[in-house]
Amino acid sequence: MVQLLKVHGSQNKFFILDQTTLEHQLTDPELVALTKQITDPEKGLLHGADGLLVVNHSDHPGVTAQMRVINADGSEASMCGNGIRTVARYVAEKEHQNEFKIETMKADLKVAKHQPFADGVPAYAAEISPVSFDKKALPFDNLGGERIVDEYVPELAPGLKFTSIAVPNPHLIAFMDKETITGPLLGELGSYLNSDNPYYSDGVNVNFATILGKNKLFVRTFERGVGYTNACGTGMSATSLAFALTHPDMADLNTPITVYNPGGMVQTIVHFDNHQYWIELIGNATVTHKIDVDEQALHDADVSVQNATITKTEEQSAYEQMVNSLPKTVQVDVKE
Repeated sequence: MVQLLKVHGSQNKFFILDQTTLEHQLTDPELVALTKQITDPEKGLLHGADGLLVVNHSDHPGVTAQMRVINADGSEASMCGNGIRTVARYVAEKEHQNEFKIETMKADLKVAKHQPFADGVPAYAAEISPVSFDKKALPFDNLGGERIVDEYVPELAPGLKFTSIAVPNPHLIAFMDKETITGPLLGELGSYLNSDNPYYSDGVNVNFATILGKNKLFVRTFERGVGYTNACGTGMSATSLAFALTHPDMADLNTPITVYNPGGMVQTIVHFDNHQYWIELIGNATVTHKIDVDEQALHDADVSVQNATITKTEEQSAYEQMVNSLPKTVQVDVKE
């Protein structure tokens, strides 16, 4: 028997699979098939999830583990800010380390145990980098320039200024009022830019944000490979950087920014060191279920309540209590 974990960061839900515990690692096609099977919201395991986080050994010097991110549609993301916190917790508890590095597709990133957000709500901090504004890193084309920073882009939507940043996942960001952020535009634009379109050939994560006050945001995301999500860690990080760049009177560098989202909240800190930006993302790393299953079921992409032993933790209740204590911003609902 092997164990999967169901976890979340700001209700961005995942399963964690530690391949170092398996007799035979899954092939990439097997990982894709397993991800699609267990993350399906209707037929999947425990009402599905946004993706599968795969833990492997890393051969990079000074790095404790590797993380791969398989989205619900089977595509692979270069990073996941909410996911890496949950992997950081898993690796920290397994290896008895509180601060270390995790290998991701584009960079080896620092992670560290953080003081809990509330009783029963473990928290971890993760480095979000590298940052690029170059259109080749996103990539985008046919939008009239080499970068997009606080600009009207009439091809995308009227009346909104956009910023586009790779962190390294590609993001498109706009600030707006509460009426616009809760309307249909996010879904329409996100669906368009993540299908065949002349602007973002590889798709893009679309983030709409409302400024709530000094160093305070609400962010809603349409995630590439997923769709609407309760939260996107790299999205909230990229949006925080865009906030600091385009509204410097409202957002400070090297200072915690509180970012609310439909699944709860995180904190971000935007840094500018040696002519490079990077973001520190701090948030919950919650384990909701432990799933014990025969390894062959993973290879067969056949994990269900019928052939697995599932243990529910008490951590979701603690998380919901924390969220219920937050100030009411845009309507938030984290009930499963």
